[in-house]
Amino acid sequence: MVKKLSRLLVTLAAFAAGQACAADVSVAVAANFAAPMQRIAAAFAQDTGHQAVLSFGSTGKFYTQIRNGAPFQVLLAADKDTPARLEQEGLAVSGTRFTYAVGRLVLWSKQPGLVDDKGEVLRHGTFERIAMADPKLAPYGAAAAQTLDKLGLRQSLQPRLVQGESIGQAYQFVATGNAALGFVALSQVMADARITRGSAWVVPAHLHEPIRQDAVVLTTGKDSPAAAALAVYLKSDKAHGIMRAFGYERQAPP
Repeated sequence: MVKKLSRLLVTLAAFAAGQACAADVSVAVAANFAAPMQRIAAAFAQDTGHQAVLSFGSTGKFYTQIRNGAPFQVLLAADKDTPARLEQEGLAVSGTRFTYAVGRLVLWSKQPGLVDDKGEVLRHGTFERIAMADPKLAPYGAAAAQTLDKLGLRQSLQPRLVQGESIGQAYQFVATGNAALGFVALSQVMADARITRGSAWVVPAHLHEPIRQDAVVLTTGKDSPAAAALAVYLKSDKAHGIMRAFGYERQAPP
């Protein structure tokens, strides 16, 4: 009986110690990564006891907020340049920056059959509006502009283009029917490795520069065990399995 009681006390002490070490980490997450990050955060909490408190938005806006003192501890950007800039400016912890995912661009419509599997709708479609994110503000917008340039269609489609300030807003234009189709992040329309609704053309990777998405621990999180644990967790096979289900890749395709 004494031995059983001793084992129970040891178990309870270990559990209490684990709970005492658990902490929250404030994470700024690029809008395109919202769905997979919610799943990753749930798994992270279950596996580590730490809680990731998530905020979603455009990388450009997060950059401004961080420069103005926003208390985020980790940034998951939609590009590779913003984390590098924050590191250069002393607002991120040197040596913590890494590529957590490579995004894919997709031309999508909520209407089944509108977008064909080769993107020919761009040349021959009779749609009134096509949405994309602002190329100056959003990496996915820049990729969309590069795609249209490579296809020689940007000038002819210009009168029909509507731009959102983020990929999230571009998606909303299409999802609400304000645009018949648009360039969005594959993760916004894919779950469990399939397009969830409508019709889509996954843009071939050679039509735009790789959409490398970097993460970095910010200076406000330099002493946070939860921030360090999240950075490690994002590199795990479990996290990358979740990312793949939403169309992300671990490295840029050749």
